Amino acid sequence: MDFFCPDAKMIIEIDGDTHAEQEAYDASRTGWLTKQGYQVLRFVNADVLHHLDTVLEAILEECRKKKQYPSP
Repeated sequence: MDFFCPDAKMIIEIDGDTHAEQEAYDASRTGWLTKQGYQVLRFVNADVLHHLDTVLEAILEECRKKKQYPSP
């Protein structure tokens, strides 16, 4: 996992080119983490590099759904 927020029980994964070769492993791992009560959000490198505002808004929206952070 690339980022972890224990308060929100949220895991952020930033997937690079190598993740295309390990999709089955990632799916299995995500399934296990979900069963443990964690939410896993995945973003590709290109989105983080070129659309960071959109990525951050998606993360914030998920936090709001969990009522971790109030709406502005």
